[in-house]
Amino acid sequence: MPVARLLLVAEVGVLAHRHLSKLDRAQRRRLLTLLVRARGRPGSLTAADRREFVYLLAKLEPRLLLATAVRRLSPVPVPKRLLYGRRGSAARAALSQRS
Repeated sequence: MPVARLLLVAEVGVLAHRHLSKLDRAQRRRLLTLLVRARGRPGSLTAADRREFVYLLAKLEPRLLLATAVRRLSPVPVPKRLLYGRRGSAARAALSQRS
């Protein structure tokens, strides 16, 4: 059983790496800088920094990462609406580009 869990963790790690590779090195460093500066409180960032943070985070497509991980790990089919949001959402558009 522990080997199966290790494989699942490794698979999620590979998925996370794919999403992080969507940002170049400078963008990853800037995202980390903004995360440290915010300290969990977005109000501590300036408006320009918040816009940049949202842009960088959107580029990572976190909902698509979560949806892909759940779809691969779940033994039961999960409705697409729960995974990718409503029709016309950015996550659905990204999924259709990948397929």
